[in-house]
Amino acid sequence: MIIAEEFSKWALSLKTSKITDKSKEVLKFLVKDICGIIVSARNEKYVKSLVKTYSGSGDIISLGHGKKFDQFSSAIIAGTSAHGEDFDDTFEGNPMHVGASMIPALLSAGQKYNLTGDQILKALTVGAELMCRLALVAPTAMHKQGFHPTAICSTFGVSAGLSSVLGLNEKQMVSALGISGSFTSGIIEYLAEGSWTKRVHPGWSANSGTNATLMAKSGFYGPRTIFEGEHGFFKAFALKEIKRDFSHLTDELGSRWEIENLAFKPYACGTMAQPFVDCAVKLKKKIKSASKIKSIIAKVGEGTVHRLWEPNKEKKKPSTPYSAKFSVPYCVAVGFLRGDAGLNEFNEESIKEKEILDLANKINYEIDPNDEYPSNYTGTLICDTDEGIITEHQNCFRGGKKQPLTKEDIDKKYKANLKFSKLQDKEQDKLTKFINNFFKKPAFQDIDFE
Repeated sequence: MIIAEEFSKWALSLKTSKITDKSKEVLKFLVKDICGIIVSARNEKYVKSLVKTYSGSGDIISLGHGKKFDQFSSAIIAGTSAHGEDFDDTFEGNPMHVGASMIPALLSAGQKYNLTGDQILKALTVGAELMCRLALVAPTAMHKQGFHPTAICSTFGVSAGLSSVLGLNEKQMVSALGISGSFTSGIIEYLAEGSWTKRVHPGWSANSGTNATLMAKSGFYGPRTIFEGEHGFFKAFALKEIKRDFSHLTDELGSRWEIENLAFKPYACGTMAQPFVDCAVKLKKKIKSASKIKSIIAKVGEGTVHRLWEPNKEKKKPSTPYSAKFSVPYCVAVGFLRGDAGLNEFNEESIKEKEILDLANKINYEIDPNDEYPSNYTGTLICDTDEGIITEHQNCFRGGKKQPLTKEDIDKKYKANLKFSKLQDKEQDKLTKFINNFFKKPAFQDIDFE
């Protein structure tokens, strides 16, 4: 059977009672994490620029804002907010940010189509599962072709999720996925100078996936072989030299849940930088002062170099706070000097701080042919000090399947994000109540903030 047909058949027949308790628990964490992050970014310049662009276009709430928008622009704003600080969830098989597109799309569609909590749970499950499985087909191939995997896969996830609850039949859902292939986009040239385009990718995908669904429901026809076809998605968006394994998209649907492997970030920076920050925090406990450090060598996977280490000049002295999030030298430096890499570590003041930049300039990399990337994200720092060599190693992504964050960790992160947002206590309480009822009876009036 054609992949899109097989996946659609499963998705449309899925009952939420068949979703595992662990999957539901992960998705509850996802909703809380993403909503907190969306609100935390509400006062940032890049979000305000979108609010200015789309204000007054409809009657849909975009989380964190008092103004109203249409369904599509509401999702764009929330999706951009969710991913803007790179603090959102990730998937370890091949970096993929699921919540930043799925949650905003459902916040908007939930209001527009009066979706029940059960429908929201189903749509989120279907879309998130497809995105995770897309990540596994050809790991690293999308990045190496110059595309942002989250940007180009999220459109499919949103389309699949919404198609499963908005009354589409199997043929229409297959068309929605086919249309999504032509609507999806997102290149990684933002890496050159820390521009804002990566931030908007999930929001734009939420918009595109929603449009694809609605067009297909109205009878617009899309290609069935969108995934495996001769001119399909993986031909266009993934480096051809890397082998494809399409079985990941349909094998054990309903019995193996990839969404259970979603990871939650402890730090507000690029996914593969996270283990190195953990190493830096460990070094801080052993080295009294940065002045004692002569040099630091990071052992890295070859596939991470073009995003996190090059161009060398930009990574040693990031030109914007956003660029700093994708610089391991900078992330290690703030991890060592401040013991954290949270929202407060990535601002205009911090990226100009002499002590941080001086330490970042001492940090270089060596490619480790035995590095496990992308199957496992690890970090190793070899630090040459006045008192000898000190090595620290983080053997996995903290927040991932091998060392997951606890409920208490998620709650702490959520509360810190709300504090950062300067949301009033009354509105914080309303948001928390809304999140707790999202899969039961969502009360969207509770997110109508000033």
